[in-house]
Amino acid sequence: MTRINDNGTDRDMTEQELATHEAWQKVALAEAKAQAKLDADTAAAKQAVLDRLGITADEAALLLG
Repeated sequence: MTRINDNGTDRDMTEQELATHEAWQKVALAEAKAQAKLDADTAAAKQAVLDRLGITADEAALLLG
């Protein structure tokens, strides 16, 4: 069983706590995967714009900064 610290006392999780914890882990993993995909898509879109303009990210920063 998974251990939990309950006000300074280490104990095994109850079945309900364990089920909640596992559900939370699935949600957290799905959110992390979605964020990673969003980050990758954003980076790819940014690079596509830079490629179309024929400039580097440093040059774009200088132009916009």
